[in-house]
Amino acid sequence: MTFEERIDALTARHEALAMNLELLSRDLETQRLNIAALLINSERDGENIRALARIAEIDERRLTGLEGGSETK
Repeated sequence: MTFEERIDALTARHEALAMNLELLSRDLETQRLNIAALLINSERDGENIRALARIAEIDERRLTGLEGGSETK
């Protein structure tokens, strides 16, 4: 293999590595955005679950009162 052939091979390899790094960088950014969206959705889910639990607790108290129970809070 001549010197120029080796330079050409190294140049091709460098270009391939640079392309792979660019693709990896894009994939990581996409994953970062997906994780951020998951965190936001998880927070919303938590808020919704707490609201539903509060509604269930209020309804339980109301039903207990309608049934003649003495439980009040």
